Amino acid sequence: MEYLQAERDPLMTESIIRHSKNNGTVLAKMESVAEILEHQLDNVIHDWLGLVEEQEDLMSIPLSFEARTGHLPALLREVIARLRLDTGTKAPISLAASHHGDLRYQQGYSVAMVVEESRLLQVCLFTTLHKNTNRIEYSKLLPDVVTIADEVDAQLKQQMLRYMDAGAVEPTSKIN
Repeated sequence: MEYLQAERDPLMTESIIRHSKNNGTVLAKMESVAEILEHQLDNVIHDWLGLVEEQEDLMSIPLSFEARTGHLPALLREVIARLRLDTGTKAPISLAASHHGDLRYQQGYSVAMVVEESRLLQVCLFTTLHKNTNRIEYSKLLPDVVTIADEVDAQLKQQMLRYMDAGAVEPTSKIN
């Protein structure tokens, strides 16, 4: 009897089909990688800080929460913006990364420390995607992962260029 009623009631049929395919759980809304990262921005920052706090060399430089993480919202917004660019569009040079390179030089970071922070950011971004796999549009996942890796690496390059420029400034020489 229930089967016959379901045949006559399209909403009931849809409900039965939807629940039968996923063991009765409610289907999650599918989102782009950019949307997921945008919604998880604060979590990404806190997760990244948790990873950083496990690194003795990074923690050897005492910084406040803001001094250590203040650059991340801008860098992450640039990653998200890059994910939303049309395929083949050239990404702009990261101003946030330039400022971050200057900042980390002034704070006494080594090149290796800046690289480690960048590596941890990629780990954190990919872990965030893994935690949200039930909401990801799979057809775009791999290209978006490539875009994230490329953007974070491009930001690291820009950070290093500015970091090295900051270190190239030599003090005025003494006049004899």
